[in-house]
Amino acid sequence: MGNHGGVQQPSLAIVLSTWSQDPLLWIGLGVAVVGYLAAVRVVNRHHPANRVPGWRIAAWLGGIAFLAVALVSALHAYAGSLFSVHMAQHLLLAMVAPPLLAFGAPVTLALRVASPAVRRAALLPLLHSRLVRAVSWPPFGWATFAVVMWATHFSPIFNAALTNQALHSVEHLLYLAAGVLFWWPVIGADPIRWRLSPIGRMVYLAGQMPFNTAVGLAIYFAPAVLYPHYALLGRTWGPDPFTDQQIAGIVMWGIGDVILLGALVLAIAAWLRADEMHSRRTREQAARNVERASIESG
Repeated sequence: MGNHGGVQQPSLAIVLSTWSQDPLLWIGLGVAVVGYLAAVRVVNRHHPANRVPGWRIAAWLGGIAFLAVALVSALHAYAGSLFSVHMAQHLLLAMVAPPLLAFGAPVTLALRVASPAVRRAALLPLLHSRLVRAVSWPPFGWATFAVVMWATHFSPIFNAALTNQALHSVEHLLYLAAGVLFWWPVIGADPIRWRLSPIGRMVYLAGQMPFNTAVGLAIYFAPAVLYPHYALLGRTWGPDPFTDQQIAGIVMWGIGDVILLGALVLAIAAWLRADEMHSRRTREQAARNVERASIESG
């Protein structure tokens, strides 16, 4: 089954049995899973008192699973026939898989599993390089995410990628890379040069929401079908191209904003917890100071 239109009407059996035959994708996903789990095993064996948390392992595997759904499942096969499915694929690549992968803290895991010589000779120089410092700067990730979302949806790139497999793969890499650059500073699980303060994290997330909303609404309220590929398919099943485009706009606007809002709520909750812990420590220290002063004066 191809992935750029011309596919048959989906059924549950077809959806469950449709998987990409591209060996490079399967190999890449497999290496990401096996390599991570092998590193975890080494770290846990050498540091039984400081094992890799299970929830980080689950987050990494969850991120890879969502990448698999986006790239090798029926979702990818039908992305060329339904714009709404294509939009869901893009959200998985840019807004669902990257934060889960970031929670997996792969950089920290690599530093822990590497020998001291490898850390000094390769990993630490790379982390401290000008390139990594530049791309990990939060404003760069924020702007890259916004630009990629706008540029790919409102330029000839999107339609061209629907008929050119190589360009389609590049487009997917763009979404994944933009998502990684955007979410890594938000999660903050790995050592990076730039750290977002709790307030900065909230501003960072809240500031992206209007851009996401604008992309979704621009697609929803477009007066005609934006991409000739979908208009010329001649598909005889599912919603007509214009209705499908409106659904895609709703997916981008609704689901995208829900993800950003959910992340914002979690950031606020984390800030409140940290503030409460700081206040409690301050009160406890003040009580100890009073008690110590009372003992000394008595």
